[in-house]
Amino acid sequence: QVQLVESGGRLVQAGGSLRLSCAASGRAFSSYAMGWFRQAPGKEREFVAGISSSGAITYYADSVKGRFTISRDNAKGTVHLQMNSLKPEDTAVYFCAASPRTTGWARDYDYWGQGTQVTVSS
Repeated sequence: QVQLVESGGRLVQAGGSLRLSCAASGRAFSSYAMGWFRQAPGKEREFVAGISSSGAITYYADSVKGRFTISRDNAKGTVHLQMNSLKPEDTAVYFCAASPRTTGWARDYDYWGQGTQVTVSS
């Protein structure tokens, strides 16, 4: 069992930056791939970024590639999402999630946090 708690979401102006954090508790955090997803009002949840269990592999949605960076610290049990050059279309609730596989498919993630709101004003 892995418990996940996100933080760092807030209101920011377009062009600004935010760093989201996800704190994990429970056993075997370092054995899970981690991902960030987001869901905007009226839209389906979408993949944003993922990182393998060791941190050696990272992958991104095309919409955030070059602007967002995912990282993890297995010793501290944390995952971060650095978001730069934010756009109004990045507005959403952001979720972190844990999966036994390195994947961008939401259905493959077994554990989810409660989400943190990111709002980007124009």
